[in-house]
Amino acid sequence: MRKSRDIECWLTDMDGVLVHEDQPLPGAAELIQRWVDTSKRFLVLTNNSLFTARDLAARLKRSGLRIPQENIWTSAMATGAFLAEQPGDKTAFVIGEAGLTTALHDAGFVLTEVDPDFVVLGETRNFSFEAITKAIRLIVNGARFIVTNPDTTGPSKDGLLPAAGSVAAMITAATNRQPYVVGKPNPMMFRSAMRRIEAHSETTAMIGDRMDTDIVAGMEAGLHTVLVLSGLTTMDDVARYPFRPNQVLGGVDELIDQI
Repeated sequence: MRKSRDIECWLTDMDGVLVHEDQPLPGAAELIQRWVDTSKRFLVLTNNSLFTARDLAARLKRSGLRIPQENIWTSAMATGAFLAEQPGDKTAFVIGEAGLTTALHDAGFVLTEVDPDFVVLGETRNFSFEAITKAIRLIVNGARFIVTNPDTTGPSKDGLLPAAGSVAAMITAATNRQPYVVGKPNPMMFRSAMRRIEAHSETTAMIGDRMDTDIVAGMEAGLHTVLVLSGLTTMDDVARYPFRPNQVLGGVDELIDQI
C-alpha cells in the first residue's frame, strides 16, 4: 500500500479541507508551504465554476492561504480541457459566470446563441427564464449538453442555494437529454488535473472531505485517497459506503508530518 511519504503529486479539495466559510482550517497554510518547500506538484480542486483561478487565488489569499493561480483547477477549467479535445466546431451557448466563459475562451471556443455545437451549463447567480428556454431549444435541435458539476445545492451565509445540478435536472426534464457532467465525482476531472501537472496515478494522492465525490472519484482514478473529517463527513457516514479511503484523518494538520 502506498504511503504519504511515497506521494509525489497531490490533489486536494478546497472547501472543508483547506477552508471553511472563508476561514483557513488548521494546518492548511502549513501544508501548502510544505508542498512548496519540498517542490511537490499540487493542485487545489473545486467543483465551483463561478470564479476564475485568479479570482479564487485572491479569495484564498484574503483567507490567509497563498496559493498561486497556477495551482488551482476548477470544474470550469476541466470542462474547457475536455471540450477542447472533442470533435466538431468550437462553439457553445453558455449559462454561467466568468469562471466558465474564461475557461471556454481559453480552450478556443466562440460563445454564440446561433446553432452551437454545445450547450454548457455551470454555476450562476443570474438564472433567467430566457436563457434556460434558449438552452432547451438548442439541445432539442441537436446541441450537445454539458454540465460543469453535478452539485444540486451550494452553501451561502443565509442557507442553501440551487446549484448547477438542479438547473440541469430541469433542462433534462424538458428535453429528455442527459448531460455529460465533467466535475467530481467524474474521475475525468482528476485525470485532466493530473495531465496539468504531469502526474501519474501511482504516485498521486487526493485529499477530500466527501466520500461521494472526492474519495470515490479518487479511487476510480487510481489515486491514494485521504479523507479528512474537517468538512461534511463523519466516521458514521464512512460506514455507510461499500468502499474505504486509504487514510482517514481529522484534518490536514495531521498530514504535515507524514510527507
